[in-house]
Amino acid sequence: MFPARFLGTLETSPLGLGCMGMSEFYGTRDDTESIATIHRALDAGVTFLDTSDAYGPHTNEILIGKAIAGRRGEVVLATKFGFLRDPSDPMRKGFSGKPEFVKAACEGSLRRLGVDVIDLYYQHRVDPETPIEETVGAMAELVCEGKVRFLGLSEAAPGTVRRAHAVHPIAALQTEYSIWTRDPEDNGVLETCRELGIGFVAYSPLGRGMLTGRIRRFEDLASDDYRRNNPRFQGGNFERNLDLVKSVEALAVQKGCTPAQLALAWVLAQGNNDIVPIPGTKRREYLEENLAALNVTLTAADLHRIDEAFPKGASAGTRYAASGMPAVHR
Repeated sequence: MFPARFLGTLETSPLGLGCMGMSEFYGTRDDTESIATIHRALDAGVTFLDTSDAYGPHTNEILIGKAIAGRRGEVVLATKFGFLRDPSDPMRKGFSGKPEFVKAACEGSLRRLGVDVIDLYYQHRVDPETPIEETVGAMAELVCEGKVRFLGLSEAAPGTVRRAHAVHPIAALQTEYSIWTRDPEDNGVLETCRELGIGFVAYSPLGRGMLTGRIRRFEDLASDDYRRNNPRFQGGNFERNLDLVKSVEALAVQKGCTPAQLALAWVLAQGNNDIVPIPGTKRREYLEENLAALNVTLTAADLHRIDEAFPKGASAGTRYAASGMPAVHR
């Protein structure tokens, strides 16, 4: 078994499994392989599974529910609400943190997941039209009702985190964090989490796959892969970022590991037991590769070389398209 990490007082494995790509965004689905990947993760000691009602939408929660049926006791189950995505109206977009929406969203997630309680319930994005105190107040009622155990926020700014934490303890803050996205180090997010005893969940710790070294050309992305619309994967930005990744690859060779393992080991090394990366994969072979990162120990000299090869702020392009950036860090 792996040494535990903690999100507040919620105990998890040091690596989680991000399940978003099993249902959309990253090319074709293969539910059979995805379920096999989840089962292998559980067998290997991964306890932390991350999903959302927005993925699919809804279908990812159904998939996770099928995968954990009969194994609920082995899982720390995290899901999210807040994105307005309607399967019958794909063009509908927006956010909601209204108390009545929070309650309805939770009921829907419980039903699709086939569980009685959600271990960690996140607000996926902060709703600018609803005071965070009202949203978290409704989430706290779910805790009192026994439907949720711990509360989390995703992509929230320090001031928002403080206001939320004053209403009910926040166990985890989730945001993007990797060698090529180091914003939380400078925007007060990591500092605030540590001050308040909030765990940090790093999503996209492999740079949406770029840090694995397996993406060499824009054309390597499937025609329906959403990364084609991400500024970091377009034009000159792609070439600049690929050059940075090649520098990481060279360091991985010296370390005797893969670029993905080096990137995950880097995230793990940024905290003692309060940072939990959730690399996403839908294939068992990549899961095994990711798990092996737990055996990679980075020295101070290694970390310095990584900083030199991939300096903070060196990534080219914003991490979301212009339409998505206003929803982060608010």
